[in-house]
Amino acid sequence: MTQPSLAQELESALRDPDPGVRQLALAQLEDLSDPELIHPLTAAVRDEDPTVRALALGHLEDLGDPRAVPAVIGALEDEETHVREAAAATLREIRGSEAAPHLINAVRHEQPFVRASVIIALRELRDPRALAHLEGALEDPAPEVRREAVLSLAYLRRPESAPALRARLRDPDAQVRQVAIGALDALHASGGALDAPALVDDFAALLSDPDWRVRVEAAIVLGRSAHGLAAPHLRSALDDSAWQVRKESAIALGRLRAASAAPDLIRLLGSDLPDLRKAAAQALGELRAASAEAPLQRLLGDADVEVRKAASRALDAIRTGAGRHETFARD
Repeated sequence: MTQPSLAQELESALRDPDPGVRQLALAQLEDLSDPELIHPLTAAVRDEDPTVRALALGHLEDLGDPRAVPAVIGALEDEETHVREAAAATLREIRGSEAAPHLINAVRHEQPFVRASVIIALRELRDPRALAHLEGALEDPAPEVRREAVLSLAYLRRPESAPALRARLRDPDAQVRQVAIGALDALHASGGALDAPALVDDFAALLSDPDWRVRVEAAIVLGRSAHGLAAPHLRSALDDSAWQVRKESAIALGRLRAASAAPDLIRLLGSDLPDLRKAAAQALGELRAASAEAPLQRLLGDADVEVRKAASRALDAIRTGAGRHETFARD
């Protein structure tokens, strides 16, 4: 008599009317070598018991079989939060080009959580068929979907996506604008065909954004731009209402070796905030600003140990006048 396969045994256990038996069968399942397990597991994703559904999704995550995609997408609509989250985690682990058509079809699903989860899964697949759909999702009515679309395009780093990403710098949602800055910076850093001066202008305009987190991101990226056009905008940002923006602008000016910013940075050494004094000292060290020696010397007696360390390193850099610029830590 032929022994039942593991898939058949599981299928039988999952028909038991007692949810505890069904849960135990899944909890004890360790051997996933039988490819036919996909059938009872995908059926269990629709079980009436949420614990059974979540356990089945966990095994499907381990299998990573693209045949499970339709069932997992369906589970993204589950009434239980933990089941929906398990489905999203499972979807991110499924590989294989066979999964792409199912995911692409779900990009226009009526529920934003489903659309966002599918977009995350598509970026992991890196399937070229998804690119147009990801760019289309940049116009999605839900900000969380637009954010995931921006992050996905940043992850894929396709130069042809640059115009669509630049449009998101004017998105009505602040978090979308913030991640769009990082996406364009990543695209430029990877050799994407971007117009550097125009991009600097775009980022500089965001130093006036109403959300301070966007202004911070703009300052950080401008500091990595290695473009002199950024310096005047960053000098103006040293007067920003948010101290975080002033800090990142100071660090950025140091990275750009913007010698003209030395007087503004020296003024910042007198700030009440230790983080600002430290950032200004670091930047002045980057600039090798001899005019900062006296105020930096006074900071050697600062109440904050990190400020004292930054002042000491800056003074060493200025006094040695080394030909090679050291990059100071931002921590």
